[in-house]
Amino acid sequence: MSNSVFQSVILQLKDVPGRVFGVMDAEGCVISCTEQSYIGECWTDAALRVNSSAEGVVTFGQKCFKAIVGGANFFEYAVFCTGSDEAAKIACTMAYIALNDAKIFYEEKHDRGTFVKNIIMDNILPGDIYIRAKELHFAADAPRAVFLVRQVSHSDVATVDVLSTMFPDKGQDFVLSINETDIAVVKQISSNTTAAELEKLAHAMEDKLKNELFIRSVIGFGTVAEHLRGLADSYKEAQTAIDVGKVFDTEKSIINYENLGIGRLIYQLPTTLCDIFLSEVFKKNSIDSLDQETLFTINKFFENNLNVSETSRKLFVHRNTLVYRLEKIKKLTGLDLRQFDHAIVFKVALMVRKYLSSRDSR
Repeated sequence: MSNSVFQSVILQLKDVPGRVFGVMDAEGCVISCTEQSYIGECWTDAALRVNSSAEGVVTFGQKCFKAIVGGANFFEYAVFCTGSDEAAKIACTMAYIALNDAKIFYEEKHDRGTFVKNIIMDNILPGDIYIRAKELHFAADAPRAVFLVRQVSHSDVATVDVLSTMFPDKGQDFVLSINETDIAVVKQISSNTTAAELEKLAHAMEDKLKNELFIRSVIGFGTVAEHLRGLADSYKEAQTAIDVGKVFDTEKSIINYENLGIGRLIYQLPTTLCDIFLSEVFKKNSIDSLDQETLFTINKFFENNLNVSETSRKLFVHRNTLVYRLEKIKKLTGLDLRQFDHAIVFKVALMVRKYLSSRDSR
């Protein structure tokens, strides 16, 4: 536990006249005090006295001590104040209440973060999640969104701190370092939060990293987890969103798992099955026989919803020129893109080819 947590409370006790307040550890070392010169002193005899009587206020050497016990009911720290009279005992007890509350809050916050990380990383049994949540006074059935922030230009250790400033509710929202490049953000949301609002939040995180650390990032997010048990699935979906987006939506930096469409299915197919599919679709000629200009024309045709007139206008070519090109594609591949069924098959084939190319480049 950080000594600064105790020191922040101790400093507020400086205004109490005629008293010195502080905290010593189980070895008797003073780790925090309103009188700076005390810090670092070691009071071994006082620690032994407190340890032998961990309950109540202990007086020793013109000081009052009260033990702060740990989870296993053993002496971890002791609060002290100068004086041994009744007023000193009361002051020591009041200081103990404030410092013990600060310790509990710090540990709950730290433990909650570890707890959430264990859930998303599948390091805790599903049956233990509810029990641990109850111990930490953690709402188990609140809706939460999981974002995976991946640094792609370069990584910075300050990323977690920068993102944390966007989420002031440290008891409910968590910014967790996963590895050198990945940070998971788990945010509690309201039941009526829309996908558009989550995407807006993701853009805000992206802009924050870009403006403050000059880091380019890709952010994926999964479906909303209605219960703590769903966080692991939502995290995996966020991972899938980034991985699939890297193949099929290379220009996007914010990717919603629910918008992946057919790309999500293709990404899960075995490469052998993909090869068989392409060989069956393109019986006349391989898809690789199409030149870049032809592929560009095909993609524009798809972008304009198979509308010949609109596509020819966007390509700045005569309508008959586009029809000629489509006929040429039909002769090469056996697929007429003006027919909806043929167009679907061709579109899927292009995506499968893109997927296989991404696998080959790994």
